Amino acid sequence: MSKIKLGKQPLLYPLPALLIGSTVDNKPNVMTAAWCSLANMEPPMVCVAIQHIRHTYKGIKQNNTFSVNVPSTDFVVETDFCGITPGAKTDKIAACKFDVFYGILKTAPMIEQCPLNLECMVVHTIELGSHILVIGSIEEIYINEECMTNNKPDVSKIRPFSFTSGTELSYHEIGKSIARAFNVGKQLKTD
Repeated sequence: MSKIKLGKQPLLYPLPALLIGSTVDNKPNVMTAAWCSLANMEPPMVCVAIQHIRHTYKGIKQNNTFSVNVPSTDFVVETDFCGITPGAKTDKIAACKFDVFYGILKTAPMIEQCPLNLECMVVHTIELGSHILVIGSIEEIYINEECMTNNKPDVSKIRPFSFTSGTELSYHEIGKSIARAFNVGKQLKTD
């Protein structure tokens, strides 16, 4: 197998397509982000890399709270719109006809239409260069009741999607299950 060098660049698959919410000057706002990940198990934390100039980041700084909203494939148009439209100039909540709700933190707007919402309190910010890494403690999680199976979240019902960079610049629906986690690897165990 032949490998070629691509040089230093931010390239990783899959990248989730998420809506990050914050309250900016007492108004809810969302932006699309793909550079987001779980960061810690106990206490549960998430991190998101945001450019300093983003309107959403202004709200994160104002309130030290934010939300991570997982849209279903039904909202790919709205998710893309929130990534290509500046929140400082457009009320993206109104344009997308999103219904906003607030949880225990009171300042992290969450999108009712998204089947999964994480309500977060900022615990760290790290200046990285072009982006700032915002690390938040997950204070509460909200999920649509119909997205549960046997009292557990069911990804096939949430229907999240990912962003693909490179030649495609497109969104991909999360696909079918290919193997059982923490199980299929047992095929290689020798002890």
